[in-house]
Amino acid sequence: MKWFGTKAAAPVVRPVLARAWGTGAVALGEWPASYEAQLRAGVIGNPVAQRAVRLVSEGAGATALKAGGHEEAERALALVRHCSAGQGLVETLACHLLLHGNGYVQILPGADGMPAELFALRPERVRVEPDGRGWPAAYSYRVADSVTRLTPQDGAGRTSIVHLKALHPLDDHYGLGCAGAAAGAVAIHNAATVWNKALLDNAARPSGAMVYDPGDGSVMTPDQYERVKREMEAAFAGAANAGRPMLLEGGLSWKAMSLTPAEMDFVGLKAAAAREIALAFGVPPMLLGLPGDNAYANYREANKALWRQAILPLVAKIAGALGQGLGDWWPGVEIAPDLDAVPALSDEQSALWERIAAADFLSAEEKRALLKL
Repeated sequence: MKWFGTKAAAPVVRPVLARAWGTGAVALGEWPASYEAQLRAGVIGNPVAQRAVRLVSEGAGATALKAGGHEEAERALALVRHCSAGQGLVETLACHLLLHGNGYVQILPGADGMPAELFALRPERVRVEPDGRGWPAAYSYRVADSVTRLTPQDGAGRTSIVHLKALHPLDDHYGLGCAGAAAGAVAIHNAATVWNKALLDNAARPSGAMVYDPGDGSVMTPDQYERVKREMEAAFAGAANAGRPMLLEGGLSWKAMSLTPAEMDFVGLKAAAAREIALAFGVPPMLLGLPGDNAYANYREANKALWRQAILPLVAKIAGALGQGLGDWWPGVEIAPDLDAVPALSDEQSALWERIAAADFLSAEEKRALLKL
């Protein structure tokens, strides 16, 4: 027995209400899951995420480095500073670590058998090949249908591939990037941008409703409905036809509609999403021009926080890994960021020098040791 009648028993399929940020490929409430799609939606298509990545990666690339521990330390440092195939090594690795969570550097030897070039590999093209015990035995680098197998060490046991990775608590071989954590906020920010654009195209309000009321209770035929719909879309819809007068036939009336101020307030939504994007990449929001306490003192402290909490730890990780990899070729070589050359930390360094210089109980040699000179 059908307790609720024939209509209730028939299956009802709910229509799709919308698509996310106009692509048609991602359903409502979802966002890109693949790394390439996240980069296209975020770094390429979102100004906040792109600026945040540039602040961190370009700051890392501009950080001065120092080397020591070996007579060939300056040669190793020159390799790190050298641009290979048009890319700055530290800046490229900083971008890869920030977005993907992994960075791969191939050490290419020269005619003398010593390192002649350091090249950063695209991390999404690299796959780790573990051995029976789970340790990385090789790296496969895939470009289209071409696959190149790279070994971590050369025939002499020296490092040929340097793998840098951010901490991933659930993965033994790959690091955790920020692109996935920012994907939701990027999708919200992009959707709000498309929504606001659509509102502008429609005079910032739903233009209204066309009501057919001939007075005798009849309805429009399907042909009449389609004709009116086509004429409305062609002659009156869109920003180009804003304010254009309408000519209506008998039985048709126009009822204007509007949105409330709360429904139109997407500025707060976009600002909240932009702050989440900045948080994912470790950039203080005020450095991205987002609304907040944008005083000069706060801006200066935010710039220090960017360097202390985002850029310098990243540069230290990259420099340490490169120094360790080149240590097989030049034993004992050490590469590290030069904090004295960072403009954002100049007042901290000046205060440190003044405190040590005023310590009368220290000898000149002890003061130089404390200053790492």
